[in-house]
Amino acid sequence: MSLAIRLDAVGGIAGDMFAAAMVDALPDLRDRVLADAAAVLPPGTGTPVFTPGTSAGLHCLRFGLSAPAGDHHHHAHAAFRDMVARIEAAPLNPGTAAHAIAILRHLAEAEAAIHHVPVDEVHFHEIGDWDSLMDVTAAGSVAAALEGARWSVSALPRGDGLVRTRHGLLPVPAPATAWLLKGFAWRDDGIGGERVTPTGAAILRHLITAPTARMGGRLQGTGTGAGTREIPGQPNILRATLFSDAVDAPGEEDILVLSFEIDDMTGEEIGVAADRLRGIVGVRDLVLVPAVGKKGRPMHTFRLLVEPGERDGVAEACFTETATIGLRWQVARRAVLARANSDAGAVRVKTVTRPTGPSRKAESDDLAGIAGIDVRRAAKRTAEEP
Repeated sequence: MSLAIRLDAVGGIAGDMFAAAMVDALPDLRDRVLADAAAVLPPGTGTPVFTPGTSAGLHCLRFGLSAPAGDHHHHAHAAFRDMVARIEAAPLNPGTAAHAIAILRHLAEAEAAIHHVPVDEVHFHEIGDWDSLMDVTAAGSVAAALEGARWSVSALPRGDGLVRTRHGLLPVPAPATAWLLKGFAWRDDGIGGERVTPTGAAILRHLITAPTARMGGRLQGTGTGAGTREIPGQPNILRATLFSDAVDAPGEEDILVLSFEIDDMTGEEIGVAADRLRGIVGVRDLVLVPAVGKKGRPMHTFRLLVEPGERDGVAEACFTETATIGLRWQVARRAVLARANSDAGAVRVKTVTRPTGPSRKAESDDLAGIAGIDVRRAAKRTAEEP
């Protein structure tokens, strides 16, 4: 049975809201999620619990940590590598660790980009509590249990104002949240505060790596997860809606096609420029095409696929890194298949949902770190096995 899951971020999304919404929709997940969440917690920290309640009069489920009496401070070892080690060492259900670590890696990559440090040196502050690690693990447990499901989300509430962090007061959405959710649709409903947390953003980035596909099928159920905050005039909930036997049409999005020709740079200069442009924020892909210009002059066409909102920054980089004196661009509409990322040991894998079924492709950058072509090929085959 094919499963498609729609997340409606009415109040926003956080890790606890996601876990609660999914268990409310699929009660059979409760024991698995609780067992996995408890497995990453040290003794005496508390017990993960689901609690029924209401938000603005609507039934909901909440997920949290029931702390021991008198204990109000639960600080985790918040270094990325320490949290990964704890997840890897825990007796978790199949698939949970890979998804939880992938979600955590998204957070680490966001922090690394924001603070200009290597990923392995990232030290989390805002998610440095045991209940935050529990939320990440619970989300990984849900994702593993529903492997192959297709996910989409509504436009996200932007919120407003400032949020207090270890780095002082920062604007909402928090920098890590904004970094993770580039390309996602947002809305302004006039309600301030932090509406999407970094953990919630990392979960969305992990589950939804392509534009929202159009869904159809039979409605199987809904679930509602609530946050702890009370929002005047509306429920602070995340709703999950599940469809079975759903067939997704390719998702659609606008992409900016930016191109120019170069006939006065050496091959080495072109190679360096192409590598630097591929690393610019907003560049989805870059293709070099050999061509012949006027008077039989050899040249190269640069063709970049760019997120529309990043046009000005990418254009400036093209003028800086190459000898071009002019650029062309047009907005194209494209169809893209739904995809999801996961980890197969040390190798990341992208799973694409095709009309004929899912296909898997190992991340070439991860394979490049393995010595020996035979070993690399074996690792690729293993990672891409269904």
